[in-house]
Amino acid sequence: MTDAAVHLQRLRASIDNIDAALIFMLAERFRCTQQVGVLKAEHRMPASDPAREEQQIARLRRLALEADLDPEFAEKWFNFVVAEVIRHHTAAAAGDGEATTSPSD
Repeated sequence: MTDAAVHLQRLRASIDNIDAALIFMLAERFRCTQQVGVLKAEHRMPASDPAREEQQIARLRRLALEADLDPEFAEKWFNFVVAEVIRHHTAAAAGDGEATTSPSD
């Protein structure tokens, strides 16, 4: 195996480990936001909190800059997660038993 092939294999192994960690972190995040969804449904609170979401976007953009990550990408990722969380919160409020997450919460 060439040096380049070995190096590529190591990099891919690192990427695989990072992907696994991200999946477990996302699962934990959704477990937390599920609890938020249940709480919001029980207290008839709105599924989304635009002010909180704006604060989170600003915070994540700053963190992205510090991490040398494109802030636009960080915002797109957050918006994707928030949309899924709001969907779950809305389902929880409707009594669909699908309370699972709150993007920003």
